[in-house]
Amino acid sequence: MIRTRLFTTALIASTLSLAACNTTNNYNGVPIAASPVQSAPAADAPKKAKNVILFIGDGMGISTITAARIYEGQKRGETGEENLLSFEKFENVALVKTYNVDAQVPDSAGTATAMHSGEKTNIGLLGVGPDTQRGDCASGLANPLPLLGEEAKGKGLALGIVSTARITHATPASVYSRSPDRNWESDMGMPEDQRGLGCKDIATQLIEADWDVALGGGLAAFYGKSVEDAGRRLEPDADLTANWVQRTGGTFVTSADALASAPMGKPLLGLFSLSHMTYMAERMDGKGEGEPTLTDMTSQAIARLKSDPEGYYLMVESGRIDHGHHAGRAGWALEETVEFARAIQYAIDNTDADETLIMVTADHSHVFTIAGYPRRGNDILGLVVSPESGGAEAAKAADGKPYTTLGYANGPGAIANQAERSVPETGINAKQQSAIPTRSETHAGEDVALYASGPGSEKARGVIEQNKIYDIIRSAFGWK
Repeated sequence: MIRTRLFTTALIASTLSLAACNTTNNYNGVPIAASPVQSAPAADAPKKAKNVILFIGDGMGISTITAARIYEGQKRGETGEENLLSFEKFENVALVKTYNVDAQVPDSAGTATAMHSGEKTNIGLLGVGPDTQRGDCASGLANPLPLLGEEAKGKGLALGIVSTARITHATPASVYSRSPDRNWESDMGMPEDQRGLGCKDIATQLIEADWDVALGGGLAAFYGKSVEDAGRRLEPDADLTANWVQRTGGTFVTSADALASAPMGKPLLGLFSLSHMTYMAERMDGKGEGEPTLTDMTSQAIARLKSDPEGYYLMVESGRIDHGHHAGRAGWALEETVEFARAIQYAIDNTDADETLIMVTADHSHVFTIAGYPRRGNDILGLVVSPESGGAEAAKAADGKPYTTLGYANGPGAIANQAERSVPETGINAKQQSAIPTRSETHAGEDVALYASGPGSEKARGVIEQNKIYDIIRSAFGWK
């Protein structure tokens, strides 16, 4: 009995002695000896992106992507459904919620601001918060948001902006400008009572901003009345492009040939049309001669930005996908989407996948539909032909007339006010029929897709808010 007590006492003493060296507590709070701690192998740190390219297909909803993949395949003589556009091969995909702070269905200013500032805002606002009263200079100045373009330059990166829309239009402008109204593209767009209060028109902001490459349309906003159809009515002799060249020593070009031959190592401004650039579909008819394609502009931007040892941020917008839909001309929108995919493929082929994050998304969708039970391989721009017909005859609606696979919920091709629905147009230049009469077809409010490849692309997963794209970019660069 005495021996047992002595043994127990010794064991407790020994345990306490060990505990004094390396102790922890059990679930009753009694100190116990801890096992030696083994260090876990360090996880590989996430790889940082040296470069980020954000491709924005303006108005490129999921129905547009589906129709464009079929259209692209059919242009090669395939049935089309099995095709994939270049960016659809990316492994990381998310759905993006696009609403603005004040709107269920958004506009491009609010959505592009979300991607380039990290904050959602109201319809019509660029780079300013939702407390801004639209069209009010003072409230815009009081509610500035961060600009990704400014941050990139502040951290020593090169900056590029490319668009087939006016370079002062909402999406490209979101990279470099703040405005309480997206329509203030030139001084002509600013109301008289808002001038002289500290706000600058968007064209002036572009000329004064720090960037390396800016390519797109919108020449008129940079000239006074001395140039036909120019947009600076208050400055008859204005030439903002000359001011920019004088300030930066950069190169200004207005044609594809001049773009291709512009010297490297200098800032580059290219404005290739008075307003938006020519639709790809219209170029088939000889219009837009001398304008570069989106792929041309993307290739020039990458060639010039990649020389920066610190890396670069590049935003590339296919702006006329949106405009084709607004016009109710699906063929125009799809041809723009195919060119957009071609520009993305160029970027994939001409950047290092280990150091470049490429993301592809849209700012919003459109009320664009693919319907009617057409057979496999049916002409995506044609009339619905059902599988049962054997290709002999187009399907008929309840009014006894054929109908197209593609259509719109609203738009200029409306049948609502027609006494009798006409036989629909087909082909690339067709104006698709729609249900509700509106002067311009409208945006839609459903989620859009985000496709990502490269360092940081694993964050493009699930269903995310649109402003999280800004966070993905910053995280990929390793910015705190």
